[in-house]
Amino acid sequence: MNDIGTRHWTPVVLEGEGVRLEPMRPGHADGLARACADGRLWELWFTGVPRPEAMAAHIDAFLLKQARGEAVPMVVVRRDDGQVLGQTSFCNIDPETPRAEIGYTWYAASAQRSAVNSEAKLLMLSHAFETRGCIAVEFRTHWFNQRSRAAIARLGAKQDGVLRNHQRLPDGSFRDTVVFSIIESEWPAVKRNLMHRLGREPGSGDS
Repeated sequence: MNDIGTRHWTPVVLEGEGVRLEPMRPGHADGLARACADGRLWELWFTGVPRPEAMAAHIDAFLLKQARGEAVPMVVVRRDDGQVLGQTSFCNIDPETPRAEIGYTWYAASAQRSAVNSEAKLLMLSHAFETRGCIAVEFRTHWFNQRSRAAIARLGAKQDGVLRNHQRLPDGSFRDTVVFSIIESEWPAVKRNLMHRLGREPGSGDS
C-alpha cells in the first residue's frame, strides 16, 4: 500500500533478508531487556538506552508517543530465529512536508558492526522516501557518540550542523546534538551504497 498523501504514519512491518522490523508492543519487553543487557548498553552515558528492569515502562512511553502521532517505534528482529536485536523508530514526523527523523536506535553489542544496521536503514529509508514520499530524512546523535556519528556518515548522510546545549541530560549536563540528513535527490545513490554494502544488486526486492 502506498501511503503518500496520507497524514498519519501507521505502524508497519518492514521485512528484509536478514532482519524484520516489527511495530513495538509490550510483548517485546523481555527481548529488548536481553538485547540491552548484551553489552550493558545503559552504561554508555551518551545514549538513552534503558536498564532491563525499566524496559516495560520504556515501551509504554513509546506507545504513548505513537498514539499521539509523534513516533512509530519498531523492534529489530533477526528473521531466522526471531531474536530481538534492538530498536529504532521514525520520530519528529512532519507529515505536511513530509519529512521525518530515524532515531532512538540501539542494538545489542553482538549485533553491532554487522549487516543489521545497514539492512534496517535500507528498509526504513526505502519506506520513508518511496512509500511515505519524504523529501528529507534526518538523523541526530550526541556529539560524544563517535561510533554513531561514523555509522550515520557511512550511510551517506551529510552533516547539517551542531545544536549546542540542545538538551539537558538526567545528570544535569547538556547535550550538543549533531544533525545529519539525507535529501530526496540523494536517496538513489544512498540506496545503491547500502545495497552494495549488503552485497545486493539494485532491483533485487529491497525497496
